[in-house]
Amino acid sequence: MASSGGVIVGLGELLWDLLPTGRQLGGAPFNFAFHCHQLGHASRVVSRVGDDDLGRDIRQRLAALGLSDEFVQHDQGRPTGTVAVALDARGQPTFTITPEVAYDYLAWDDSLESLFRQARAVCFGTLIQRTPRARETVRHALRAAGHAVIVYDVNLRQDYYSRETIEASLHASRWVKLNDGELQVLRGLLGLGAQSDSASLADLRHRYRVELACLTYGERGCRVQTEAEEVEVPGERVEVVDTVGAGDAFTAGLLAYTLEGHSLQKAARFANRLAARVAAAAGGTPRIDRAEVERA
Repeated sequence: MASSGGVIVGLGELLWDLLPTGRQLGGAPFNFAFHCHQLGHASRVVSRVGDDDLGRDIRQRLAALGLSDEFVQHDQGRPTGTVAVALDARGQPTFTITPEVAYDYLAWDDSLESLFRQARAVCFGTLIQRTPRARETVRHALRAAGHAVIVYDVNLRQDYYSRETIEASLHASRWVKLNDGELQVLRGLLGLGAQSDSASLADLRHRYRVELACLTYGERGCRVQTEAEEVEVPGERVEVVDTVGAGDAFTAGLLAYTLEGHSLQKAARFANRLAARVAAAAGGTPRIDRAEVERA
């Protein structure tokens, strides 16, 4: 069951993941928007690509997936983003991200103002904020979408983050999602309480006035915490192909189920199953039947 109302927006990098098996369309905000769309929710991607073959291929791929490129800007002078992805024996990725690409110069305009004012939810991360111009565009977008469920998916990559950017993002958000490795970084960077993961999430929520904090453990499941409750869901057993995009699918599943009015327990369980299905396939955007995930 899809929800009615405004659109869900994935705000940030749109790029090609250059995997050992070939290239796959990626970027965390795109992966998120794709999975929301696949789950039956109207979704848009806001990004910027180059005037090159890779950019034209992205537009064709979006159309094939049923996603609009209306808010994918065109950059005449900079290339479309790419990321070299190496996988270890467990399918865990290491990313080498190309600098100075089109999405680094995402620009604010009137069409974006209208989109974000109508958005039901927005998901963004840290990488898109590595340049001043794109960072300012993100802040404009979050101010315009003040009524929406704003989800900060921390997604720390290489050294493209700072305490200032992370704290500004947390202050602007209603939800935060991170993995256990990122929690360790934030404990050191922000001085979070480290007695337990639960205590760290509570500290994060209270300090930055975040309504929901979600911590993912990969194959070991997840922990989702609000002021009213905390839910732990064990991992799903699957044969991992690669984990690219699994966290983005998790965020999409958790948000979609929550917007539909499901309990936090059901939303976390569904999100966990969806992420496991993605990890069992190549790339971050495999076709997945929602009903099969729900029956699992």
